[in-house]
Amino acid sequence: MRKYEAVFIFMASLEEEKRNQLFDRLKGIIEKDGTISNVDEWGNRKLAYEINDLTEGYYIIVNFESTPEVVDEVDRISKITDSIIRHMIIREEK
Repeated sequence: MRKYEAVFIFMASLEEEKRNQLFDRLKGIIEKDGTISNVDEWGNRKLAYEINDLTEGYYIIVNFESTPEVVDEVDRISKITDSIIRHMIIREEK
């Protein structure tokens, strides 16, 4: 088990209910074979640069402990989900 930090940027125009459903799906994947230590919702923020004509996004930061396979699955799901503008998962140093 390794420690990771993930940042998910959802579309700002996405309804709260749909965003929560999608985030619950990601949390379920992580918690299936790991543990979440912290979830920090930053809310709507201005993007550093325009992405697909979007200037704002809804930021959620997650700290978790899991296996590399779980990280690969979360990465795969995030890539194919249109409601997630950007995501990044990094391994925290010991």
